[in-house]
Amino acid sequence: MSRVGKYPVEIPAGVQVALAGEIITVKGKLGELSLALTDKVDTTIDGNKVVVAPRGGSAPARMMWGTTRALVASMIKGVSTGYTKSMEITGTGYRAAVNGDTLVLNLGFSHDVNYKIPAGIKISCEKPTAIKVEGVDKRLVGQVCAEIRTWRPPEPYKGKGVKFDGEQILRKEGKKK
Repeated sequence: MSRVGKYPVEIPAGVQVALAGEIITVKGKLGELSLALTDKVDTTIDGNKVVVAPRGGSAPARMMWGTTRALVASMIKGVSTGYTKSMEITGTGYRAAVNGDTLVLNLGFSHDVNYKIPAGIKISCEKPTAIKVEGVDKRLVGQVCAEIRTWRPPEPYKGKGVKFDGEQILRKEGKKK
């Protein structure tokens, strides 16, 4: 079992952490996030550190110990530096563009795919084949990338589709004569 929960989370300069009952709120230069804590862990703020400890020795309490610590750490990192994921589009005629609060994707369908950009997320396209997703919430950034990818995941023969930067696509050999 991992012991990641025993390490306190450092609070960097410029980030404010407030604990009100069972809700922890983190404010930073990029935004504000809050998390409803479970009753299986105790969370305290000691100076510039957030300490999470399990209530009792039960298995669910120990599981939520590390999970809560990781969630608080990702919130603190999100409001101080933010999260960024880059994606590539491969394929003839495949491209992306941001039009207001909508991401317009041409992915080989008979129509364009219009994806409404959720609040708290910034999407930019430096090139027509590159998408950059930025935000303060790690879960939301990953969810948006997963939703964009589901429209056209990379196929194994030519590698056409939407993939993450640096992702290795397992390629298959085509038909032989």
